[in-house]
Amino acid sequence: MEKPLNKQELVAAVAEEADLAKAKASEVVDAVFGAIEKALASKQEVRLVGFGTFVTATRKAAKGRNPRTGEPLDIPASTSVRFKPGKNLKEAVSK
Repeated sequence: MEKPLNKQELVAAVAEEADLAKAKASEVVDAVFGAIEKALASKQEVRLVGFGTFVTATRKAAKGRNPRTGEPLDIPASTSVRFKPGKNLKEAVSK
C-alpha cells in the first residue's frame, strides 16, 4: 500500500492539473474543504455528482461497559460524517 496523499501533495496535484500557482491552489483546496465543512455543520448533504456524497449521521445514546472493569457507562449521542462514493469514483478505484 502506498503512503497516503497529504494536503500539501493534494495542493501540488491541483496546482499542476489546473495550471495554478501552489499558493492559489492552496486557497482553492482550503475553500472547497471549508465549504464542505460549513455545509455539514449545518446538517446539509454535500453531493458531488460522480464523486460521492457526504452526509451527517446521528448515533443514538447507548449503554456500554468498560472492557477492563466491566463497569457500566453511558455513551452519549453523537454526530459523525459519512461518505458514500459515487459511481465514477467506484469504477476508477476498481480498475
